[in-house]
Amino acid sequence: MDHYVDIRLRPDPEFPPYQLMDALFAKLHRILVQLDSDDIGVSFPDAGSIKVGLGQRLRLHGAQPSLQRVMDMPWLTGMTDHAEVTDISPVPADAKHCHVRRVQAKSNPDRLRRRQMKRKGWTEEQAREAIPDSAAEQLRLPYLTVRSTSTGQSFRLFVRQKPTSGPTPGTFNTYGFSGTRSVAWF
Repeated sequence: MDHYVDIRLRPDPEFPPYQLMDALFAKLHRILVQLDSDDIGVSFPDAGSIKVGLGQRLRLHGAQPSLQRVMDMPWLTGMTDHAEVTDISPVPADAKHCHVRRVQAKSNPDRLRRRQMKRKGWTEEQAREAIPDSAAEQLRLPYLTVRSTSTGQSFRLFVRQKPTSGPTPGTFNTYGFSGTRSVAWF
């Protein structure tokens, strides 16, 4: 986890930045699935500097050989006109750390009710009484719109970046997120 690659989106009059980031992230997810990777993390260094979205920069984190393996694959085909890609570089020695993870909202009361009916044997009326429509959770986090490689369904993938006191061990999922492992933050 001592190296990184920055992929910065170029301004495009035809496509808003969030749409290009969604496309870039989808390509990254597909290659991480293809490589069965668990050692590449991501961060969005510009996310806090804008009102909405994750910004125009995606940073990949990993060991130099792991990043080289990803960057040797042709996954950026079609994005070269829309993005500038840096060389693999060492992380600055004074970098801080943060967790980048997916956050899932409990936004569908019907799904929660069905789950409780199945788990606890509640009737629909009991479930509706315990879980009113007002229980829907709304997240105010930046998100990506991605399509699942397994189900083909599109969904919002909410992202939370939270500073940590230092590096933490763990693995990454095929989105480049981790519930335990931190990435360098600079």
